[in-house]
Amino acid sequence: MNKMIKYGYLTATASLLMLACNAGNTKHDQGQHTVLDSSVQEGFVAMLDSNTLKGWEGDSSYWRMESGILIGEIKADAEPLKNNTFLIWKGGEPGDFVLKSQFRISADGNSGINYRSERLTELPYALKGYQADIDGQHHYTGQNYEERNRTTLAYRGQQTEIPNPTVDEPGASKGNAWSTLIVRDTLATAKELADAVKVGDWNEIEIVAKGNKLSHYINGKLISEVVDNDEQHRKQRGLIGVQVHVGPPMKIEYKDMKIKILD
Repeated sequence: MNKMIKYGYLTATASLLMLACNAGNTKHDQGQHTVLDSSVQEGFVAMLDSNTLKGWEGDSSYWRMESGILIGEIKADAEPLKNNTFLIWKGGEPGDFVLKSQFRISADGNSGINYRSERLTELPYALKGYQADIDGQHHYTGQNYEERNRTTLAYRGQQTEIPNPTVDEPGASKGNAWSTLIVRDTLATAKELADAVKVGDWNEIEIVAKGNKLSHYINGKLISEVVDNDEQHRKQRGLIGVQVHVGPPMKIEYKDMKIKILD
């Protein structure tokens, strides 16, 4: 399975009024990711070549570049995938970072961006690790799903904590979610979550990984957040990759993908 909204400087008085209003916002309003300083945008590095898969490794039967857009596709006449396949970034194994990308997905699509992941040797182009999920029906878009490990760590609209395992509560995947996850807060209503995504259009996804806090934004809206205190399973750094999931014919597109390394 698996943004920032910039506003211009008006006047010093207006800025103070805006800050004062923001201080009284509800928890749902606080989920909106707003940039106050344009310098925050500095330090990003482009991850995609304009016309080739340079800098990435994967199965070119499913991945290609067209005019600056990275396309992952299962065509109707293609041999069905037996396992999820990833296009893996060769730019390193970052720990703390901010990653932003535009994406567009077909109605039957299933994709996601893996990070802090490890490559499996028993399967071609397979990753194990955290994933910012993306699907065409947007039932899962923005959730945190750990591929080939603990499964769901936070559903859409959840702020969760994953505790360190104990003898009595070691943790297990049950119902496609990690059994010991604790929901600490609700980030948005169902309507707010639905309204955050533009169906069939381009959207922006942002992943912010800092220490053991993992935050996923869609179009500036905080969709899920995990505080991972599980020292046995969590990862502090690892590979980044984009996914084509097994299933029916589908298409996922990424563009303007960039990363800012924080560590």
